[in-house]
Amino acid sequence: MVHPCGLIICCFHVHQAPKSPGSKGFSAVLPPSRLVSSNFSPREKTNDMSAFYKEKVLSVQHWTDTLFSFRATRDAGFRFQNGQFAMIGLEVEGRPLLRAYSMASANHEEELEFFSIKVQNGPLTSRLQQIKEGDTILVGRKATGTLIPDNLLPGSRLLLLSTGTGLAPFVSLIKDPDVYDRFESIVLVHGCRQVAELAYGESVVATLRDDELFGPLLTEKLSYYPTVTREPFRNRGRITDLISSEQLFNDLGQPPLDIAKDRIMMCGSPGMLDELKTMFESGGFLEGSGNAPGHFVIEKAFVER
Repeated sequence: MVHPCGLIICCFHVHQAPKSPGSKGFSAVLPPSRLVSSNFSPREKTNDMSAFYKEKVLSVQHWTDTLFSFRATRDAGFRFQNGQFAMIGLEVEGRPLLRAYSMASANHEEELEFFSIKVQNGPLTSRLQQIKEGDTILVGRKATGTLIPDNLLPGSRLLLLSTGTGLAPFVSLIKDPDVYDRFESIVLVHGCRQVAELAYGESVVATLRDDELFGPLLTEKLSYYPTVTREPFRNRGRITDLISSEQLFNDLGQPPLDIAKDRIMMCGSPGMLDELKTMFESGGFLEGSGNAPGHFVIEKAFVER
C-alpha cells in the first residue's frame, strides 16, 4: 500500500535539467521512493502508455535488504518543483504498474533519482527492486505535491522531518539554492529503526558537503540529525518525542520550537505524521496548502508495497 509521505512543506517543481553551477551531477532519491497523494490512486489504472515517459535506468544501489535507490534518464520535457512526486513504475504484460514516488533529484539535475523500499511480495516493489542498468521504467508526465516553500508562511527556520524513504523529497529540497535563500537555518531530521537504514541519507549529506556550490551553504545553514529507535546510536528516539522534550533542539544547540519563526515539512509513516500534526496544531500551528500558506505542510506519499 502506498501512503503519501507527510511533510510540513510539500511541493515539487520540475524544471529542465541543466546542471547548476558547481554541481557535480549529484542526485538523490523518495519519496519516497515512496510517495502517494490523494490526487492519485495507489495503482494507476490507465492503459494509455502515452501518459508516461520511458526512461532508462542508469544505476542502482542497494543500501540494505529493504532499501535501494536508483537513477534514470530524464526527458527534457519533464518539469517539476523540488519536493514534488510523480507516478513511476514498470510496464507489466502491456500495462503500467505504478506507485507515487518523490523525486530525490533536484529540478536542475539532468538525471532522475528515487529512493525505494523493498517488499518481497509487493505488486510493484518486488519487481522494481530487480531493475538493473539499461532497464526501462515509466515516469508520469505530471508532477505534483504539497512540499514546496510557497505553501509555507515566511519564517526563519525550516524543519524537514522524515522517516524511512520519506527522506526523498527533502533530498531534493536541500539541493535547491532557493531554500537556503528563504531560510536562515534548515534542520533535516531522518528517523529510522536501525542504523543501517540511515546510510542513504548520510551519503547524500556527505556528498553535498563536498560539493563546490552546496558545501558552503550546508556548512552555514544545514543541521543534519539522524536518529534511530531500535539500536544504540548517538541520537535515539522518535521524532515526536525528540521535539516535545526539546532534546532535538538541545542536541543541536538551537532554541526550541517557535511558531513565529519555525516552518515545517513532514514526510514519512502515517503514524508519525498524525502524531506531529496533532502536536503542532495543539500549539497553534496551521497546515498550509496551495490555497493558503501555513506553518507546516505534509505529504503523504510512502511506498509500502
